[in-house]
Amino acid sequence: MTKIKDNCILITGGASGIGRIMGRMALEKGARQLVIWDINQENIEATEKEFSRLGNVKGYKIDVSDNDAVVKTFAQTTKECGNVDILINCAGIITSNRHFAELSQAEIDRTMAINAAAPMAIALQALPPMLERDFGHICNIASAAGFIANPKMSVYAASKWAVIGWSDSLRVELQEAKSNVHVTTIAPYYINTGMFDGVRSRFIPILKPEWVAKKILKAIEKNKKISSWPLGYHLIRTLQAVLSLRGLDLLCKVLGIYSALDHFKGKKN
Repeated sequence: MTKIKDNCILITGGASGIGRIMGRMALEKGARQLVIWDINQENIEATEKEFSRLGNVKGYKIDVSDNDAVVKTFAQTTKECGNVDILINCAGIITSNRHFAELSQAEIDRTMAINAAAPMAIALQALPPMLERDFGHICNIASAAGFIANPKMSVYAASKWAVIGWSDSLRVELQEAKSNVHVTTIAPYYINTGMFDGVRSRFIPILKPEWVAKKILKAIEKNKKISSWPLGYHLIRTLQAVLSLRGLDLLCKVLGIYSALDHFKGKKN
């Protein structure tokens, strides 16, 4: 079991959406220190002000796709807040619902940098001290899009496939080393936040942010290896194994998965 209480939790993208909700819940569970990394200074200040009544909270403005900034900010974080016991890589972006051929190279690079490379870069800073203390937990927020080849979000899906592959590989490495540092990979369906504004789901319910935040923290506390909602990881993999690609495509069309982004708007900023 990994306790939230009395530990220092670092959440990237922690000043909005799921990250912000998890931060509040972590403090309510008795976290010693909440550290927020976010790119939006205004949101950071508002979150610090609101959450200060619940416990110790410290925010840092950072673009997690900047490796130099990650190294510098992590060093500053540990100096001012102590060891990071739990890292939750939550920051992410999706730029549009355009087809791949319509995307710019800048959009591709930005999406991969924030969604795939940044969690690795941050873990590279957090992991050595955890290994030295033989204690810690890294939670990587991927997406169900990391299991399903979804049209109109090809680069986002690619970035999340990368996160799942890397995150679970890291878990196996630590497991083989008999380390007490744990890794949890989270792969939820669409969540009702500004990030996926405009998404429509025909049959599968869009998830509520509070519910997801609570489930993620519980998964960390229980040292879950991988969790996916509402369609479980094993169900998705089983369907992929037993159905032909043609059959899988048909099922995804009937369920409305392939058309979910037709009216996508996303965040305005």
